[in-house]
Amino acid sequence: MSSPAEFRRPATFRPDDPSVVLRTASAETASRRRLATVGGETEPDDFAEPAGELVPVRRRRTPWALLFWVSAGGLVTLGLGLAVANLLSDLFARADALGYLGLGLATLAGVAAFAILLREALSLMRLATIDHLRSRATDTLGSDDRDAGRAVVAELIALTRRTPELARARARLQFHLGEIIDGRDLVQIAERELMPGLDDEARRLVGNAAKRVAAVTAVSPRAAVDMVFVLITALGLVRRLSLLYGGRPGTLGMVRLMRHVISHLAMTGGMAVTDGIVQQMIGHGLAAKLSARLGEGVLNGLLTARLGLAAIEVTRPLPFSALRQPTIQDLAGGLLRTADRAEATAVGGPSPRAAVHE
Repeated sequence: MSSPAEFRRPATFRPDDPSVVLRTASAETASRRRLATVGGETEPDDFAEPAGELVPVRRRRTPWALLFWVSAGGLVTLGLGLAVANLLSDLFARADALGYLGLGLATLAGVAAFAILLREALSLMRLATIDHLRSRATDTLGSDDRDAGRAVVAELIALTRRTPELARARARLQFHLGEIIDGRDLVQIAERELMPGLDDEARRLVGNAAKRVAAVTAVSPRAAVDMVFVLITALGLVRRLSLLYGGRPGTLGMVRLMRHVISHLAMTGGMAVTDGIVQQMIGHGLAAKLSARLGEGVLNGLLTARLGLAAIEVTRPLPFSALRQPTIQDLAGGLLRTADRAEATAVGGPSPRAAVHE
């Protein structure tokens, strides 16, 4: 009968020690379990080695969509290049002057295309910088790190350097920058100094856009016209808000911004328009019955204001902390007062809510 295997003495170790190796159940462990069997009854094996932790293996999926668009774009580029080359060859075959003229036009088109691509890349980088700055500011508000707060404020000052209206605010902020210890206070003071004027202008832009959408959709006879006008207004509003807060979105930048705004609306329940707007619209039931177009216009205006509120949160370089976050009532309060007046005129007297607003 073979002698039992010798066991190692108990020892202490650290989990992060590189010399410690975690092994799965091996043949040696199986032999120990067989030795622990006496008379057909299995005794508990206190020396069994722990089994290794099972880690799920993620299968890497082939990016077929990316491969398709890259290959299709390559084919289109090759086709355009071949067509231009054939055109230049034909022009040179007809006359040298036409060939050189075509070559010059092709060179200008190439330079313009390169400039457009460079501008789009710079705009995407600037939008990414604003997103990263807002994320760092949010982390600093939670961690209260002074160095992180100083870095956020310095980057914010550099971002707004081309805004002459904020020159005095930047000077005050830089003067008090070395006197503040807490990182949270640094971010909040930067928000109080630099953001109030921009926030007021953003509220004005969103309010005007909501009023335009409400007026046009209330008098427009075609739903297609309403959709086109609302889409153009929404794109223009998001672009103006991004320019206001320091972004310079191009075509690809606008696509990215609209995707972020729609994602923000989806995460915050904005597509359901929230209970606040629904409750505000319930009070205009009589006006909506008497004038369906008026009720539709007010609702479209409130939806535009909700989109503008989400765009402010996406394009703003700092999260709302020291300043009060705007609400639907702040951005589209005039629409509700207009509906109140219409309802009061319909019933022959002022409504209680209209009297309060007056």
